[in-house]
Amino acid sequence: MASDGESTEPGTLRPGGRTARVRAAVLDAAGDLLAEAGFDRLDLAEVARRAEVGKTTVYRRWGTPSGLVADLLGDMAEQSAPRTETGSLDGDLLANADLVRRTLADPRQGPLFRAVIAAAGTDPRAAEALHRFYTVRVAEWAPCVRQAVARGELPPDTDAEEVVRSVSAPLYYRLLTTGTPPDAAAAERAARAAAAAARAGVFTAAEPGPAEG
Repeated sequence: MASDGESTEPGTLRPGGRTARVRAAVLDAAGDLLAEAGFDRLDLAEVARRAEVGKTTVYRRWGTPSGLVADLLGDMAEQSAPRTETGSLDGDLLANADLVRRTLADPRQGPLFRAVIAAAGTDPRAAEALHRFYTVRVAEWAPCVRQAVARGELPPDTDAEEVVRSVSAPLYYRLLTTGTPPDAAAAERAARAAAAAARAGVFTAAEPGPAEG
C-alpha cells in the first residue's frame, strides 16, 4: 500500500513520477466503479482499495466523489482521440459520429457516461465537470466545420460548435431514452442530418426575420 507522505495537491503531478502513477491507478479504479455501480456508490475508500493506494491519499487529493469525477472527466477529455480530417464535411461529421457511437457502445465507457450524466442532474460539481468535458471535445472537432466554411461547403457565419453538438445529441438521446447504444446506422443518420442542416443555414448566426401576421 502506498505511503501518504507525498504531496498530492493539484498542480504537483509529475509526468512519469509516482504521483502520476497513483493518479492513473485511482482514476482507472474510479472509472471501473462508476461503470459498475453508478455515482451513488462511488465510495472513495473502495476506490483506494481497488487502486491499492492509501485512503488518506485519495481523500486528501480528491476530497469527494464529485471531485474524483471532475478529475476523471478532465483526464478523459485529454486522452480522447483527436479529430479526424477527411477533407469533406460529410466525412468529418461521419467520423465524429462514429467516434461517439463507439464510445457509447463500449462496455466500460457507455455505463460510465450514463452514470456521470445521471450524477450531473443532482451534483453541481459533476455537472460542471461534464460541461467542461464536452466543451473540450466540441472544441477539438469544431475546426472541421470551420474548414468546411473555408472550402465554401457551408455559409460563412455557421456556428461550428453547434454543428458538432448536433451530431452527438441524437446519439446520447437514444442511449438515455432506450438504454441501447446507437448503432452505425444511427450514427450515419445523425451525421448526415447535421451536415444537411448546416448546409441549409440552420446553424448560422443570422437574426430571425419578422414574424408573419
